[in-house]
Amino acid sequence: MAIPLPVRIQAAASQLAFWLPTPLRRLAAGRPVRLDGQDLALDAQLLLRLQKVAKAELVRGSVEQSRALLDVGRHLVSGKPIEPVSVREIAVPTPDGDLPATLYTPVGLPEKSPLLVFFHGGGWVIGTRASHDNAVRFLAKHAGVRVLSIEYRLAPEFPFPAAAEDALAAFEYAVAKAGDLGADPARIAVGGDSAGGNLAAVTAQQAVKRGGPAPAFQLLIYPATDFARRYRSQELFAEDLFLTDVHMKWFEGHYVPEGTDLTDPRLSPLRADDLSGLPPALVVTAGFDPLRDEGEAYAEKLREAGVEVALRRHDDLIHGFINFTGVGTRFREALAETAGALRQGLSKRD
Repeated sequence: MAIPLPVRIQAAASQLAFWLPTPLRRLAAGRPVRLDGQDLALDAQLLLRLQKVAKAELVRGSVEQSRALLDVGRHLVSGKPIEPVSVREIAVPTPDGDLPATLYTPVGLPEKSPLLVFFHGGGWVIGTRASHDNAVRFLAKHAGVRVLSIEYRLAPEFPFPAAAEDALAAFEYAVAKAGDLGADPARIAVGGDSAGGNLAAVTAQQAVKRGGPAPAFQLLIYPATDFARRYRSQELFAEDLFLTDVHMKWFEGHYVPEGTDLTDPRLSPLRADDLSGLPPALVVTAGFDPLRDEGEAYAEKLREAGVEVALRRHDDLIHGFINFTGVGTRFREALAETAGALRQGLSKRD
Protein backbone atom coordinates (compact mmCIF):
# COMPACT_ATOMS: atom_id res chain seq x y z
CA MET A 1 0.00 0.00 0.00
CA ALA A 2 1.35 3.43 -0.93
CA ILE A 3 2.28 5.76 1.92
CA PRO A 4 0.14 8.94 1.90
CA LEU A 5 2.02 12.07 0.80
CA PRO A 6 1.59 13.94 4.15
CA VAL A 7 3.11 10.96 5.97
CA ARG A 8 6.02 10.82 3.55
CA ILE A 9 6.67 14.51 4.12
CA GLN A 10 6.54 14.08 7.90
CA ALA A 11 8.89 11.10 7.66
CA ALA A 12 11.39 13.06 5.58
CA ALA A 13 11.25 15.99 7.99
CA SER A 14 11.74 13.81 11.06
CA GLN A 15 14.65 11.96 9.47
CA LEU A 16 16.27 15.23 8.42
CA ALA A 17 16.29 16.40 12.03
CA PHE A 18 18.61 13.52 12.93
CA TRP A 19 21.20 14.62 10.37
CA LEU A 20 21.58 18.10 11.77
CA PRO A 21 24.94 18.94 13.40
CA THR A 22 25.20 17.66 16.95
CA PRO A 23 24.89 21.12 18.59
CA LEU A 24 21.63 21.74 16.73
CA ARG A 25 20.28 18.30 17.59
CA ARG A 26 21.14 18.93 21.23
CA LEU A 27 19.42 22.31 21.10
CA ALA A 28 16.30 20.71 19.64
CA ALA A 29 16.32 17.80 22.06
CA GLY A 30 16.85 19.87 25.19
CA ARG A 31 19.14 19.41 28.16
CA PRO A 32 20.72 15.95 28.59
CA VAL A 33 18.61 13.47 30.53
CA ARG A 34 20.25 11.42 33.27
CA LEU A 35 18.30 8.92 35.37
CA ASP A 36 19.41 6.01 37.52
CA GLY A 37 23.04 6.70 36.64
CA GLN A 38 22.31 6.46 32.91
CA ASP A 39 22.50 9.05 30.14
CA LEU A 40 19.73 8.98 27.53
CA ALA A 41 21.09 8.77 23.97
CA LEU A 42 20.74 12.00 22.01
CA ASP A 43 18.91 10.13 19.22
CA ALA A 44 16.39 8.80 21.74
CA GLN A 45 15.90 12.18 23.37
CA LEU A 46 15.42 13.89 20.02
CA LEU A 47 12.87 11.29 18.96
CA LEU A 48 10.92 11.79 22.18
CA ARG A 49 10.98 15.55 21.72
CA LEU A 50 9.69 15.28 18.13
CA GLN A 51 6.92 12.95 19.28
CA LYS A 52 5.94 15.38 22.01
CA VAL A 53 5.81 18.30 19.56
CA ALA A 54 3.68 16.21 17.20
CA LYS A 55 1.51 15.06 20.14
CA ALA A 56 2.17 11.49 19.06
CA GLU A 57 1.50 8.70 21.56
CA LEU A 58 1.81 4.94 21.58
CA VAL A 59 -1.80 4.63 22.74
CA ARG A 60 -4.61 7.11 22.25
CA GLY A 61 -8.37 6.70 22.36
CA SER A 62 -9.93 3.38 21.45
CA VAL A 63 -8.22 0.18 20.43
CA GLU A 64 -9.11 0.86 16.80
CA GLN A 65 -7.72 4.40 16.96
CA SER A 66 -4.50 3.22 18.60
CA ARG A 67 -3.99 0.54 15.97
CA ALA A 68 -4.53 3.07 13.19
CA LEU A 69 -2.11 5.54 14.77
CA LEU A 70 0.59 2.88 14.99
CA ASP A 71 0.04 1.92 11.36
CA VAL A 72 0.63 5.51 10.27
CA GLY A 73 3.34 6.29 12.80
CA ARG A 74 5.55 3.37 11.83
CA HIS A 75 6.32 5.06 8.51
CA LEU A 76 7.85 8.01 10.36
CA VAL A 77 10.54 6.02 12.14
CA SER A 78 11.16 2.68 10.43
CA GLY A 79 12.87 3.91 7.28
CA LYS A 80 12.90 2.47 3.77
CA PRO A 81 12.41 -1.31 3.45
CA ILE A 82 15.69 -3.13 3.93
CA GLU A 83 16.74 -5.13 0.89
CA PRO A 84 17.53 -7.59 -0.58
CA VAL A 85 15.05 -9.72 1.36
CA SER A 86 12.37 -11.83 -0.31
CA VAL A 87 8.97 -12.32 1.33
CA ARG A 88 6.38 -15.07 1.08
CA GLU A 89 2.95 -15.09 2.67
CA ILE A 90 2.05 -18.26 4.59
CA ALA A 91 -1.01 -19.51 6.44
CA VAL A 92 -0.11 -21.24 9.71
CA PRO A 93 -2.83 -23.73 10.72
CA THR A 94 -3.92 -23.82 14.36
CA PRO A 95 -6.86 -25.45 16.18
CA ASP A 96 -8.57 -22.04 16.13
CA GLY A 97 -8.00 -21.25 12.46
CA ASP A 98 -5.16 -20.16 10.21
CA LEU A 99 -2.75 -17.45 11.29
CA PRO A 100 -1.32 -15.15 8.62
CA ALA A 101 2.48 -15.15 8.60
CA THR A 102 5.29 -13.79 6.47
CA LEU A 103 8.49 -15.66 5.69
CA TYR A 104 11.47 -13.34 5.20
CA THR A 105 14.48 -14.78 3.40
CA PRO A 106 17.68 -12.81 2.74
CA VAL A 107 18.59 -13.15 -0.92
CA GLY A 108 21.30 -15.76 -1.41
CA LEU A 109 20.68 -17.60 1.86
CA PRO A 110 21.16 -21.36 1.35
CA GLU A 111 18.59 -24.01 2.15
CA LYS A 112 18.57 -25.54 5.65
CA SER A 113 19.47 -22.23 7.24
CA PRO A 114 18.48 -21.13 10.75
CA LEU A 115 14.93 -19.85 11.20
CA LEU A 116 13.61 -17.35 13.74
CA VAL A 117 9.91 -17.58 14.59
CA PHE A 118 9.18 -13.95 15.48
CA PHE A 119 6.35 -12.47 17.54
CA HIS A 120 5.84 -8.71 17.26
CA GLY A 121 5.39 -6.34 20.16
CA GLY A 122 2.44 -4.06 20.85
CA GLY A 123 1.11 -5.05 24.25
CA TRP A 124 -0.89 -7.99 22.83
CA VAL A 125 -3.39 -5.35 21.64
CA ILE A 126 -1.77 -3.31 18.85
CA GLY A 127 1.09 -4.11 16.50
CA THR A 128 1.19 -6.30 13.41
CA ARG A 129 3.65 -7.96 11.08
CA ALA A 130 3.58 -4.67 9.14
CA SER A 131 4.53 -2.58 12.18
CA HIS A 132 7.66 -4.71 12.60
CA ASP A 133 8.43 -5.30 8.93
CA ASN A 134 11.70 -3.39 8.79
CA ALA A 135 12.95 -4.64 12.14
CA VAL A 136 12.37 -8.21 10.93
CA ARG A 137 14.01 -7.46 7.58
CA PHE A 138 17.01 -6.09 9.47
CA LEU A 139 17.31 -9.20 11.63
CA ALA A 140 16.93 -11.51 8.64
CA LYS A 141 19.58 -9.74 6.59
CA HIS A 142 22.15 -9.03 9.29
CA ALA A 143 21.77 -12.27 11.24
CA GLY A 144 21.67 -14.39 8.10
CA VAL A 145 18.48 -16.20 9.09
CA ARG A 146 15.03 -16.81 7.72
CA VAL A 147 12.35 -15.16 9.83
CA LEU A 148 8.76 -16.34 10.10
CA SER A 149 6.78 -13.37 11.45
CA ILE A 150 3.47 -14.38 13.03
CA GLU A 151 0.17 -12.47 13.05
CA TYR A 152 -1.11 -13.90 16.33
CA ARG A 153 -4.56 -13.03 17.62
CA LEU A 154 -4.87 -9.77 19.52
CA ALA A 155 -6.85 -8.67 22.55
CA PRO A 156 -9.44 -7.56 23.46
CA GLU A 157 -11.08 -9.61 20.73
CA PHE A 158 -8.94 -12.59 21.78
CA PRO A 159 -7.64 -12.13 25.34
CA PHE A 160 -5.12 -14.27 27.21
CA PRO A 161 -4.25 -17.08 26.60
CA ALA A 162 -5.07 -16.84 22.86
CA ALA A 163 -1.77 -15.19 21.85
CA ALA A 164 0.27 -17.70 23.87
CA GLU A 165 -1.58 -20.59 22.25
CA ASP A 166 -0.99 -19.14 18.79
CA ALA A 167 2.71 -18.65 19.48
CA LEU A 168 3.24 -22.27 20.50
CA ALA A 169 1.23 -23.51 17.51
CA ALA A 170 3.37 -21.37 15.19
CA PHE A 171 6.61 -22.78 16.59
CA GLU A 172 5.33 -26.34 16.27
CA TYR A 173 4.30 -25.61 12.68
CA ALA A 174 7.78 -24.25 11.88
CA VAL A 175 9.39 -27.43 13.20
CA ALA A 176 6.96 -29.71 11.34
CA LYS A 177 7.31 -27.77 8.07
CA ALA A 178 10.99 -26.86 8.33
CA GLY A 179 11.72 -28.38 4.94
CA ASP A 180 8.98 -26.36 3.24
CA LEU A 181 10.32 -23.21 4.89
CA GLY A 182 13.90 -23.89 3.82
CA ALA A 183 14.97 -24.20 7.44
CA ASP A 184 17.17 -26.53 9.44
CA PRO A 185 14.79 -28.14 11.98
CA ALA A 186 17.63 -28.26 14.52
CA ARG A 187 18.16 -24.49 14.33
CA ILE A 188 14.72 -22.98 14.82
CA ALA A 189 14.68 -20.15 17.34
CA VAL A 190 11.88 -18.12 18.90
CA GLY A 191 12.05 -14.40 19.47
CA GLY A 192 10.18 -11.17 19.80
CA ASP A 193 10.09 -7.77 21.42
CA SER A 194 8.06 -6.62 24.44
CA ALA A 195 4.79 -8.59 24.28
CA GLY A 196 6.44 -10.69 21.59
CA GLY A 197 9.39 -11.35 23.88
CA ASN A 198 6.90 -12.54 26.47
CA LEU A 199 5.35 -14.92 23.92
CA ALA A 200 8.76 -16.22 22.88
CA ALA A 201 9.71 -16.98 26.49
CA VAL A 202 6.34 -18.64 27.11
CA THR A 203 6.68 -20.70 23.92
CA ALA A 204 10.11 -21.98 24.93
CA GLN A 205 8.80 -22.98 28.35
CA GLN A 206 5.72 -24.70 26.98
CA ALA A 207 7.69 -26.55 24.28
CA VAL A 208 10.14 -27.93 26.84
CA LYS A 209 7.30 -28.79 29.23
CA ARG A 210 5.55 -30.78 26.51
CA GLY A 211 8.67 -32.85 25.89
CA GLY A 212 8.61 -32.32 22.14
CA PRO A 213 11.00 -30.32 19.94
CA ALA A 214 12.32 -27.24 21.71
CA PRO A 215 13.66 -24.01 20.23
CA ALA A 216 17.38 -23.89 19.59
CA PHE A 217 17.61 -20.34 20.92
CA GLN A 218 15.54 -17.56 22.51
CA LEU A 219 15.79 -13.92 21.44
CA LEU A 220 14.01 -11.90 24.13
CA ILE A 221 14.04 -8.17 23.41
CA TYR A 222 12.83 -6.05 26.36
CA PRO A 223 10.37 -8.82 27.28
CA ALA A 224 7.44 -8.51 29.67
CA THR A 225 7.95 -11.36 32.12
CA ASP A 226 5.97 -10.69 35.31
CA PHE A 227 2.44 -9.32 35.75
CA ALA A 228 2.39 -10.28 39.42
CA ARG A 229 4.84 -7.68 40.75
CA ARG A 230 5.65 -4.01 40.26
CA TYR A 231 9.34 -3.33 39.63
CA ARG A 232 11.55 -0.35 40.41
CA SER A 233 12.04 0.47 36.71
CA GLN A 234 8.28 0.89 36.37
CA GLU A 235 8.45 3.67 38.95
CA LEU A 236 11.59 5.28 37.54
CA PHE A 237 10.44 5.40 33.92
CA ALA A 238 6.68 5.73 34.31
CA GLU A 239 6.29 8.84 32.13
CA ASP A 240 7.58 10.57 28.99
CA LEU A 241 9.79 7.71 27.71
CA PHE A 242 7.61 6.24 24.94
CA LEU A 243 6.13 3.34 26.94
CA THR A 244 4.41 4.76 30.02
CA ASP A 245 2.73 3.35 33.09
CA VAL A 246 -0.65 4.42 31.70
CA HIS A 247 0.04 2.50 28.49
CA MET A 248 1.04 -0.63 30.38
CA LYS A 249 -2.14 -0.60 32.44
CA TRP A 250 -4.17 -0.06 29.25
CA PHE A 251 -2.55 -3.08 27.59
CA GLU A 252 -3.03 -5.28 30.66
CA GLY A 253 -6.65 -4.22 30.97
CA HIS A 254 -7.37 -5.40 27.45
CA TYR A 255 -5.21 -8.55 27.44
CA VAL A 256 -5.74 -10.05 30.88
CA PRO A 257 -9.31 -11.09 31.77
CA GLU A 258 -10.56 -10.21 35.23
CA GLY A 259 -9.81 -12.99 37.71
CA THR A 260 -6.80 -14.36 35.82
CA ASP A 261 -4.01 -15.80 37.98
CA LEU A 262 -1.21 -13.31 37.36
CA THR A 263 1.39 -15.91 38.33
CA ASP A 264 0.36 -18.26 35.50
CA PRO A 265 3.65 -18.92 33.64
CA ARG A 266 1.85 -18.56 30.30
CA LEU A 267 1.29 -14.93 31.31
CA SER A 268 4.27 -14.32 33.61
CA PRO A 269 7.12 -16.62 32.49
CA LEU A 270 9.28 -15.37 35.36
CA ARG A 271 6.85 -17.11 37.72
CA ALA A 272 7.54 -20.61 36.35
CA ASP A 273 8.76 -22.97 39.07
CA ASP A 274 11.53 -24.56 37.02
CA LEU A 275 13.47 -22.98 34.14
CA SER A 276 16.05 -25.73 33.82
CA GLY A 277 16.41 -27.35 30.42
CA LEU A 278 15.40 -24.24 28.48
CA PRO A 279 17.35 -23.29 25.35
CA PRO A 280 20.11 -20.67 25.39
CA ALA A 281 18.83 -17.12 25.47
CA LEU A 282 19.81 -13.57 24.65
CA VAL A 283 17.91 -11.05 26.79
CA VAL A 284 18.13 -7.48 25.53
CA THR A 285 16.91 -4.60 27.69
CA ALA A 286 16.84 -0.81 27.45
CA GLY A 287 18.02 1.35 30.31
CA PHE A 288 15.10 3.83 30.14
CA ASP A 289 12.36 1.21 29.93
CA PRO A 290 9.69 0.32 32.51
CA LEU A 291 10.19 -3.35 31.56
CA ARG A 292 13.94 -3.27 32.17
CA ASP A 293 14.05 -4.83 35.62
CA GLU A 294 11.68 -7.73 34.99
CA GLY A 295 13.53 -8.62 31.80
CA GLU A 296 16.81 -8.66 33.68
CA ALA A 297 15.23 -10.63 36.54
CA TYR A 298 14.23 -13.27 34.00
CA ALA A 299 17.79 -13.43 32.66
CA GLU A 300 19.07 -13.94 36.19
CA LYS A 301 16.54 -16.68 36.91
CA LEU A 302 17.54 -18.44 33.68
CA ARG A 303 21.18 -18.25 34.76
CA GLU A 304 20.39 -19.62 38.20
CA ALA A 305 18.62 -22.55 36.53
CA GLY A 306 21.75 -23.41 34.58
CA VAL A 307 20.53 -22.03 31.25
CA GLU A 308 23.12 -20.43 28.98
CA VAL A 309 22.08 -16.78 28.87
CA ALA A 310 23.56 -13.48 27.75
CA LEU A 311 22.13 -10.22 29.06
CA ARG A 312 22.70 -6.99 27.17
CA ARG A 313 21.37 -3.72 28.55
CA HIS A 314 21.49 -0.73 26.20
CA ASP A 315 21.50 1.70 29.07
CA ASP A 316 21.02 4.79 26.88
CA LEU A 317 17.93 3.60 24.99
CA ILE A 318 14.16 3.47 25.38
CA HIS A 319 11.53 0.80 24.89
CA GLY A 320 10.68 0.09 21.25
CA PHE A 321 14.11 0.88 19.83
CA ILE A 322 14.15 -1.95 17.28
CA ASN A 323 11.39 -0.12 15.38
CA PHE A 324 13.29 3.17 15.09
CA THR A 325 15.85 2.08 12.47
CA GLY A 326 14.92 4.90 10.11
CA VAL A 327 16.04 7.75 12.37
CA GLY A 328 19.52 8.55 13.61
CA THR A 329 22.19 5.89 14.06
CA ARG A 330 22.02 4.69 17.67
CA PHE A 331 18.93 2.53 17.24
CA ARG A 332 20.42 0.73 14.22
CA GLU A 333 23.65 0.14 16.13
CA ALA A 334 21.76 -1.59 18.91
CA LEU A 335 19.73 -3.73 16.52
CA ALA A 336 22.87 -4.61 14.54
CA GLU A 337 24.48 -5.85 17.74
CA THR A 338 21.39 -7.92 18.49
CA ALA A 339 21.45 -9.42 14.99
CA GLY A 340 25.11 -10.33 15.39
CA ALA A 341 24.43 -12.05 18.70
CA LEU A 342 21.52 -13.96 17.13
CA ARG A 343 23.77 -15.12 14.29
CA GLN A 344 26.41 -16.26 16.75
CA GLY A 345 23.87 -17.97 19.01
CA LEU A 346 22.44 -20.02 16.17
CA SER A 347 25.83 -20.79 14.65
CA LYS A 348 26.70 -22.65 17.88
CA ARG A 349 23.94 -25.08 16.98
CA ASP A 350 25.65 -26.09 13.68
